[in-house]
Amino acid sequence: MTSTFTNLGDLIPRDRDPEKLAIIDLGGESERRVTFAELDRVAMAVARGLLARGFARGERIAILSTNRSEYLAAYYGIMRAGLVAVPVNYRFPAATIAFILRDCGAKLVFCDPARRGQCPPGLLVVTFGTEGAESFAAFLDAGPFDSVIAAPDEPAMFLYTSGSTGAPKGVVLSHRSHIWVVETRLEAQDIASQRFLVAAPLYHMNALAVSAFACAGYATIVLLPQFTAVAYIEAIARCRTTFLTAVPPMIAMMLREHDLMARTDLSSVQFVRMGSAPVSQSLMQALHRALPQAKVTNAYGTTEAGPVVFGPHPRGLPQPETSVGYPHPKVAVRLVDGGNRTAAQGELEMKCPAMMLGYHNRPDLPVPITADGFYRTGDVFRRDADGFHYFLGRTDDMFVSGGENIYPGDVERMLERHPAVAQASVVPIEDDIKGTKPVAFIIAKGAVDADEIKRFALANAPAYQHPRFVWFVDRLPLSTTNKIDRAALMRMAEEHLKETEAVR
Repeated sequence: MTSTFTNLGDLIPRDRDPEKLAIIDLGGESERRVTFAELDRVAMAVARGLLARGFARGERIAILSTNRSEYLAAYYGIMRAGLVAVPVNYRFPAATIAFILRDCGAKLVFCDPARRGQCPPGLLVVTFGTEGAESFAAFLDAGPFDSVIAAPDEPAMFLYTSGSTGAPKGVVLSHRSHIWVVETRLEAQDIASQRFLVAAPLYHMNALAVSAFACAGYATIVLLPQFTAVAYIEAIARCRTTFLTAVPPMIAMMLREHDLMARTDLSSVQFVRMGSAPVSQSLMQALHRALPQAKVTNAYGTTEAGPVVFGPHPRGLPQPETSVGYPHPKVAVRLVDGGNRTAAQGELEMKCPAMMLGYHNRPDLPVPITADGFYRTGDVFRRDADGFHYFLGRTDDMFVSGGENIYPGDVERMLERHPAVAQASVVPIEDDIKGTKPVAFIIAKGAVDADEIKRFALANAPAYQHPRFVWFVDRLPLSTTNKIDRAALMRMAEEHLKETEAVR
């Protein structure tokens, strides 16, 4: 396939009505509606403004902001000018933000007013939604601009991982890699009539990739500044959104707003795509009950190798609800268990054109690429007899209890089959005899106690998987990418155990 695009920032269709809505922006000082023509003009003005200030091709420009239309315009404009966009997680501590800006060598940062104080001194700053010399409006240089034609392996962006196990590392992604992602996704579906609700943060691959896909596909993006369950539900009704993209905890939080869900018209939703974390059968069933007219897809992707990994079965077999699908025909995948590269369960390794160029400025890190060019994902999957794959969890989430490997996702899905369990999360605690043992945090949706949960686990799974302690909570802590924060749960478990010991 010959590529339509030569620069990842140049995705806006120019052969269709330019006055169609590209973005309904709920993230600024008031709701704003931005056409494709306006988005294109601002992106060009960003590119011209950067070059007018003397920035050179390949230099890095950061973005530190909640979701808003200027974010996407700046992102596209940076890449059009041949510079490298660096979206930064604004929820990181100030020291971590400063590390990222220093590590990538940022020459300028675009930010929103609330994040201005998080920008290190001495760095050039342009602020969205303000007035004056530092404002975004003052920075723009209106006029035509011919986007840089990117070289085959020219970096387009750095995406920094969450850094839960150390300093964040910058994943270097090329123009060509994510143009391939966009064009491959567009082959599968005409999305021009869709309205995508984007509430996950744009510093995360989930939201950034779907925004690029929607833009290139001439769809409209409904952009929330950040996720809250109430705002998410209200945005569906207010903007008649048709396509939801989210990580599973976001959907779980939405479904717990029972009264608001019941009185809100959600009939516009046609598609729901969940990814970035395992999806339980109980969550899928609850979502089907809430949105019976919507097609729900469980998906998978990584920052290092993109969101195109699995898809429909080549024989047209229906995808099991908790499966992420069958390997995409343009992607090579294998499950590796020790030396066995044809295992039915093991770590996923994959190879496709979306793979990263490497980690920026981190010679200390082992490159997670095999000798034959596969990316080692660190994610554990199983494959069924029909070739469908199921995401079980991270290899680094696995723990050993009495010599048995325990994957928290396996235990969580089992617990969530209990009719009174809305959501479960399992983490290890230390044990003098077994090394570690599982404990569970439960969000209940009915009357149930800890002993009932333990009995259910013993009846439905191997004994070594049953949680030795069960604690009930109203909500589970989330990380900055809206996934369950297991490190926070382990700290909570330690506190609960101390309280238990004190009572004794």
